[in-house]
Amino acid sequence: MSFKNIHIGKLLEKRVEECDIEIDRICNFLNCSEEEVQKMYECKSLDTELLLRWSKLLEYDFFRLYTQHLILFAPQSASQKIKNLEKSPLPQFRKNIYTKEVIDFILEEITTGNKTKLQIVEEYKIPKTTLYKWISKYKN
Repeated sequence: MSFKNIHIGKLLEKRVEECDIEIDRICNFLNCSEEEVQKMYECKSLDTELLLRWSKLLEYDFFRLYTQHLILFAPQSASQKIKNLEKSPLPQFRKNIYTKEVIDFILEEITTGNKTKLQIVEEYKIPKTTLYKWISKYKN
């Protein structure tokens, strides 16, 4: 799974196939026609409210795909972290939480030779110590 280019429609369609959910149930739950469902499968992105309904129906957090994208491809810089400490009505997240999927993705990039450790550190802004801990912890 590539977290860089997310095509949510294709992923929804795959999950529907995995769960073996009938189109009638989908249409009833989303209150739409079969044609509209087919169009959603072709969409690269969807409205968040609609994606939330899909997530509930398919019992899968599709928003996490976008979170992983942000962690890998748009990590907060130190200056952003300082600015975020100022008063804001939005919730503040203290640090990145790397999921098992992200760790596996990073380690696979190294194992296959797609990226070096230095490239991982520079491109994804993952601390060197964190990367080496992952490598020693998840060797196999």
